[in-house]
Amino acid sequence: MPKVVMYTTAVCPYCVRAKFMLKNKQVDYEEIRIDTDHEAMQVMMQRSRRNTVPQIFIDEYHVGGYDDMAALEMAGRLDELLGVAES
Repeated sequence: MPKVVMYTTAVCPYCVRAKFMLKNKQVDYEEIRIDTDHEAMQVMMQRSRRNTVPQIFIDEYHVGGYDDMAALEMAGRLDELLGVAES
């Protein structure tokens, strides 16, 4: 199964939605809080070239934010990226 990494903050509603979507798919993910770790924020900005959260990576593929992940789901491509069977 691919490694999923999500950069988040504590008060981000889109982060909550992204985590909920992954939990519903029973996908484990690593959450990296950038509001408590300045160095992690710098890494996120370098990797994603964005300064908003969430920033979601599946292995080395940069999904983007929640809206980007939701668009992949609507297009039927997210399950394949995550390595899960369709629901």
